[in-house]
Amino acid sequence: MSTTDPAPSLYAARVPIFPRRVSGWFRRFKWVVMIVTLGIYYLTPWIRWDRGPSLPDQAVLVDLAHRRFYFFWIEIWPDEFYFVAGLLVMAGLGLFLFTSALGRVWCGYACPQTVWTDLFILVERWIEGDRNARVRLHKAPWSLRKFRLRITKWTSWLIISLATGGAWVFYFTDAPDLARDMLAFGAHPVAYTTIAILTGTTFLFGGFAREQVCMYMCPWPRIQGAMMDQETLTIAYRDWRGEPRSKHRKTEQAKSAGDCVDCMACVNVCPMGIDIRDGQQMECITCGLCIDACDDIMKRLGKPTGLIGYLALSDEAAERSGSTPTPIWKHVLRPRTILYTTLWSLVGIGLVYALFIRSDIDLTVSPQRNPTFVTLSDGSIRNIYDVRLRNQSGNAREFHIHLSSDTILRIELEGTEQSQSVVVPADSILLQRVYVTARPQDPAATADVTEFRFWVEDLDSGSRAFKDTTFNGKDTE
Repeated sequence: MSTTDPAPSLYAARVPIFPRRVSGWFRRFKWVVMIVTLGIYYLTPWIRWDRGPSLPDQAVLVDLAHRRFYFFWIEIWPDEFYFVAGLLVMAGLGLFLFTSALGRVWCGYACPQTVWTDLFILVERWIEGDRNARVRLHKAPWSLRKFRLRITKWTSWLIISLATGGAWVFYFTDAPDLARDMLAFGAHPVAYTTIAILTGTTFLFGGFAREQVCMYMCPWPRIQGAMMDQETLTIAYRDWRGEPRSKHRKTEQAKSAGDCVDCMACVNVCPMGIDIRDGQQMECITCGLCIDACDDIMKRLGKPTGLIGYLALSDEAAERSGSTPTPIWKHVLRPRTILYTTLWSLVGIGLVYALFIRSDIDLTVSPQRNPTFVTLSDGSIRNIYDVRLRNQSGNAREFHIHLSSDTILRIELEGTEQSQSVVVPADSILLQRVYVTARPQDPAATADVTEFRFWVEDLDSGSRAFKDTTFNGKDTE
């Protein structure tokens, strides 16, 4: 190459993909998944759940202002973040499990990028027509009709994107109140900004980037190889049955040809624009639409279906020779998937167990160590503690604070006028200062450190909680 020649461009412009409409089992299943997932996403913030007069009645709410996460009857506090971490671990293990068993089924059916792209393509097909009509419109010069169809399509996409961004912010505050404030232009600027960002990204990713997000932005296609092996069931083309291809089925040469008629149906329906006949590819999201398209052609030709279908690499040799392949259940139930299922179940059982054994009351004790103790006028030694009482119930509760029965230390609550009980409002934390005193003749007054236990009892339900701490005395040695 001459030194004067320009450097080759490393940029390749996106070639638009216009998937053709197809019908079949996998396409119907994708419709069901899309309806269910979008229904859950859009409708969940509007579900009500009565938790009492002082708590929010939104069933699913991430209350950042009060640092709470509500999920129907479950309430997660900041110090219980391990529940959220556990759910994330379960989600990861579930993704590993399904990928090792069935390939990228998450990407093909339930990934948000796939779901919204399917919805956008559906709207595009309604407005502009099926694949051939959209290809002609794309190649045609700009005209009044093309401009009208484009504006109609983009407006529809924008409405869907706006609903998507709006639904997201409804998870973080009361949905009806926020909706009224937004319509009256009285909502916080953060809400409008968040909706604008999510609207723009949904519009761009679902309408224009589409397969580019899966191919270049998502890391999972590059990770999935570690989750899959020769026993993984994934979509493949049975080339030993389909090759050599022939479009002319009535000629003498076609008698020795394979079942594939090179109709390009599998390519035309693929949302990623790949040819599954070229073998396993990183871009394949295992959506199964090529199976529906190929089976439809095989039925029309009077040939067996399954030229494209789910296949494990370990079964390829058996199918080539015409012998019986390994049963599907043996591919699914193997050591790797059993391990993932076991780990997933153990984490889930642990979270459920932790959820049911947790108490509605809790306390933390923080000794004040500056100074470590105070000597009173009668020679008594006093320690000061800040006790945080947490009431997780939906009603105000009266908590009784006392010390372990095997100590002779005396307790006094600041601001309670000789009472050892305080009322903690519903779903809140109360900071209570507590004085613990040892008389001059008590061993704790002269000992360096004395261990004892704070007890808190809910006088309404009888629930109890405790926290161990230490009392600092005046060491005379």
